[in-house]
Amino acid sequence: MNNKVLLDNLRNVQDFPRKGINFRDVTTLFQNCECMKIMLDEMYELYKDKGITKIVGVESRGFVMAAALAGRLGCGLVLARKPGKLPATVIKENFSKEYGVDTIEMHVDSIDKDDVVLIHDDLLATGGTARAAYNLVEHFHPKNIYINFIIEIRDEGLHGRDLFEGIPLTTLMVV
Repeated sequence: MNNKVLLDNLRNVQDFPRKGINFRDVTTLFQNCECMKIMLDEMYELYKDKGITKIVGVESRGFVMAAALAGRLGCGLVLARKPGKLPATVIKENFSKEYGVDTIEMHVDSIDKDDVVLIHDDLLATGGTARAAYNLVEHFHPKNIYINFIIEIRDEGLHGRDLFEGIPLTTLMVV
């Protein structure tokens, strides 16, 4: 898709969070009303006919568009959070990152077998966080699972998409 307005408004921050990383900052897209409308419209067109009943927003930037799209599609919103942020009983999934291990959690009663789930996060790079979210959702055995990202990074030799072979995955921008 690579909408020019989105690409022109995406901020790149060199050497963040550490030297050698070119950080793609989606907050500049969230600040811009035109960008928000473009992203929401594009995501709606991708998923309006898929029967989505729940959208899983991945901590924390994934919450923004997941909530907006859930409202537009008329479906529920489920939060995939870092440990200790959800108040009721949770299931957990650990995953490896470039600099250690992390965990995400979801409430045990957030999805059922009749749901059609869209997992949404802001960025696909190595794919670890998104794969952990997918594994959590798969635990519930929903009817179907889709995955969406605002940005997919490929220009730095990252191959996060490879973790989702055979799984319906879309991105709004590839950089």
